[in-house]
Amino acid sequence: MWGNAQRCGFLLLGFLAVWLVGLSGKVSADVPELTERNQLRVCADGNNLPFTNEQGEGFENRIAELMAEDLDLELRYVWAPQVMGFVRNTLQLRVCDVIIGVVAGYGFVQNTSDYYRSVYSLVVPQDSPLEVTSLDDAALQGRHIGVVSETPPLVALRRAGARIEGYVLQTDTRVRTPARNAVEDVASGVTEGAVLWGPIAGYFAARQDPPLKVIPLVDDSTDARLTYRITMGVRQGEPHWKDTINDFIDRRQDDINAILADYSVPLLDRHGQLILPATSPGGSDDD
Repeated sequence: MWGNAQRCGFLLLGFLAVWLVGLSGKVSADVPELTERNQLRVCADGNNLPFTNEQGEGFENRIAELMAEDLDLELRYVWAPQVMGFVRNTLQLRVCDVIIGVVAGYGFVQNTSDYYRSVYSLVVPQDSPLEVTSLDDAALQGRHIGVVSETPPLVALRRAGARIEGYVLQTDTRVRTPARNAVEDVASGVTEGAVLWGPIAGYFAARQDPPLKVIPLVDDSTDARLTYRITMGVRQGEPHWKDTINDFIDRRQDDINAILADYSVPLLDRHGQLILPATSPGGSDDD
């Protein structure tokens, strides 16, 4: 997921998309919009789970497959690490046509409708006494907590008196996977918990042995922005392509929710309330 009030940290962000990495770029030149397409050309990172990888194992891979099937287009990826200049070197060069996970409001793309909402979450061992849903909880005082540098929870955790274990934000995912490392440090006892973007927290926590507990910070009362809407990103000046994707999202929202639930993504409705996993595949009137 991309951006976070221009840097969400998915993305992620996605996320965030990301995921959750600041980007730079310039608005594309005024080029006529394509009227016919025979490929779904996706700009993606080839080593960025839970979002995408070259083996097609991420949830954005699965959403791209769903969209390609729905639109009757051949799916093709353009791989590039999601570091500074990603949008400029992919979408804006017109070598690909859509980024599957972009935080709403990110300025270097045209955002589609959002297709999910998620929230930063606390990852702890199953037997942890920490049961906080807000970063101003006194229980965080003195706790050794991992957090990705420059992401929204950092300042609030410091104010709460947590002992911070920092992980780098902007990195080449071919070399380092800081968010996964943060979760693995919780599993191995290096830290007592980690606060991460929800899709990342849910995915990696579920893959530890034993699985870790994920607590969405849905009651946070600090000034940290922890909840984000995730869209797809297309080039400016392509309203028909945006409308096509919005129509796909509207028609296939239940299927998208089911994919996200498979990856343990904490999903929120439009009121910021957690959608329980049992109801995610069927969607919600508030999705």
